Amino acid sequence: RMIGLCNGPIGMKMAIAGRLGVEPGAVQLEYLGLNHLSWATGATVHGRDVWPQVLSGYLEHLRTEEDPVCPPYLIELLRAIPSGYLRYYLRTAAVVAHQATHPTRAEEVMKIEAELLAQYADPRLTVLPDELMLRGGAYYSTAAVQLIESLHRDLGDVHVLNVRHGGAVSGWPEDWVCELPCRVDGSGPHPLPAVPLPLLADGLVRAVKTYELLAAEAAATGDRGAALQALVAHPLGPGADRAPQLLDDLLRVNAQHLPQFS
Repeated sequence: RMIGLCNGPIGMKMAIAGRLGVEPGAVQLEYLGLNHLSWATGATVHGRDVWPQVLSGYLEHLRTEEDPVCPPYLIELLRAIPSGYLRYYLRTAAVVAHQATHPTRAEEVMKIEAELLAQYADPRLTVLPDELMLRGGAYYSTAAVQLIESLHRDLGDVHVLNVRHGGAVSGWPEDWVCELPCRVDGSGPHPLPAVPLPLLADGLVRAVKTYELLAAEAAATGDRGAALQALVAHPLGPGADRAPQLLDDLLRVNAQHLPQFS
């Protein structure tokens, strides 16, 4: 009965609908990956394939961006559109260089949230603060309400969700939780057969899922060995040489929240 929901897929769906001049409900995505590590590989409008148009428009937009999520050639090779968070994996050096001279995203969000909460404390506030648009999370309310409606009213429509895929993704263990289209009715989400990812994307997903499984084991059991393996497994991790020191630092700083490791 657990369902994960992200605003990334609905944001992409809204962008495609806006560009093509159609209602968002007419757009269906082929979509697969993990939360914040996912790719769109196809789109239809009322059942008609519009992916060539979508890719062409996305590439046109990408070539105008100063800081794109990835180089356009990669989109041309994979014929897939990545989640914005893929920039951390596909342009790691550029992200690290930017963070050397700018606040991290976490620091930005903490500042924005402090400003928002200060405004929300004013009972005279009757409009949405401008800072809300800087926080991220557009369409979360829409995605959540649409999902609740599908469950409550037994609609049987399609949402991109994070659930156990149960065999919908060929070659992945059936108990893996992944992000993919599901038909949702009163009995819950039913994952739809997924179009396989390009090999490059598939390999990255497998590496990060390995990290997730090890990190979950460590969190549940307090197993230091599993925690070390998780740090080494992650593509953006510290590497085997630095992992023990980083884990020591993490456990020391967060000791009050991680009693299972004491």
